[in-house]
Amino acid sequence: MDDLEFRRRILANPHDKSHDILEALKGNSSNQQLVGELHHLDSLIEQTLDVEVPDDLADTILFRQAAETHVQEKSPRNYLAIAASVAFVCGLMIGQLNWRNVIIPTAQASLGDTALAHVVDEAGMTDIADEQVSLQQVNSKLAPFGQQFVHELPAHIYYVNHCSFTGIGAALHLVMQGEHDRITVFVVPTNSVKDYLFDDDHLKGEVVALSSAQGHASSLIVVGDKAENLTAITKQLESNLTFKI
Repeated sequence: MDDLEFRRRILANPHDKSHDILEALKGNSSNQQLVGELHHLDSLIEQTLDVEVPDDLADTILFRQAAETHVQEKSPRNYLAIAASVAFVCGLMIGQLNWRNVIIPTAQASLGDTALAHVVDEAGMTDIADEQVSLQQVNSKLAPFGQQFVHELPAHIYYVNHCSFTGIGAALHLVMQGEHDRITVFVVPTNSVKDYLFDDDHLKGEVVALSSAQGHASSLIVVGDKAENLTAITKQLESNLTFKI
C-alpha cells in the first residue's frame, strides 16, 4: 500500500484495523504518528461533545415555550378588545363609592373558575394516569417557578406536568390521592388578592396566596371532591412548599 492510499483510508477511519493498514504501520514512524494524532483529535472531539445536560432542561424549555405562547396570544388584533374592556371597567368605576368590591371578586373568581375548568377538561387523562411520580420529579417541574417541596408529599402522586393556565401562562399541574378521590393541585405564578373558597355542582377548591421575602409571588390552588377535607391538605402543602433562595 502506498502512502497516498494509506492516508486516504486512515483519514476516513482512524480506527481501521484491517490487515493492510496494520502492515503499513509496521516500522513506519510517519504513519504511526499520523494515526496517533488522529486518535488524539477524536478524543478531544468526544470531550468537547460530552456536555452534561441539566435534569430540568426539558422542563425549563417547555415552561418558557408555554410562557412565550401566552405572550404571543396578546397580539395587536386584541388591542381593540382590550381597550373596550378598559372603557367598560372605567364605566363601572364611575359612581361607585366602593368600586374595589366590584372588581376584586371577579379577579379572584377567575383563578377558581379556570382551575375547575382545567380539572374537568383533563379528567379523561388524569383520572386514569399513574406515573408513580417521585418528589424529585415534582421539584424538577417546580424549578422554573423558583419553588420546591421540602418534604415528601402526604399522598401518592399520580401525575405532574406543566399546563397552560388561561390568562396567566405556564403553571404546575399535579394530581395526588385524597381521602375519597383524586385531588388536583396547581401552583400558579400569580398572586391571589386573598385566600378564598370556590365550588361548582360536583367539585370544590381553595386558593391560597403564597409570597416570599425575595418578592416572588404565586398561588396554590387545590381542587377535589366535595367530601374531601381540602383545608387540611392545603395547609400541609402550603407548609411544605418553599421558595428557593
